[in-house]
Amino acid sequence: MEVAIFDTYVKRREGGYMHFDIIVSADTNYESVLTFGNAYLKSRSLTAPIISSRDCRFCHMQETVPSWEKNIQQQGYHIYELEGCR
Repeated sequence: MEVAIFDTYVKRREGGYMHFDIIVSADTNYESVLTFGNAYLKSRSLTAPIISSRDCRFCHMQETVPSWEKNIQQQGYHIYELEGCR
């Protein structure tokens, strides 16, 4: 499965930034990517603004990793946390 990686930076209201990738199947539309990013923030109960196109940009395409593929098949996306997500 080929996936699209979207590099996402969100400024936290408490200060600092969250940096994570939103990973989706290659045919996922951009509005869905933003919806998935906002669902991730809500699931973490983090105080952060809504993700906009300014915060989330297409990075590249690649073959999926098995652990990502399971989440993509179940919920439509996988989040790869990089910085400030805990």
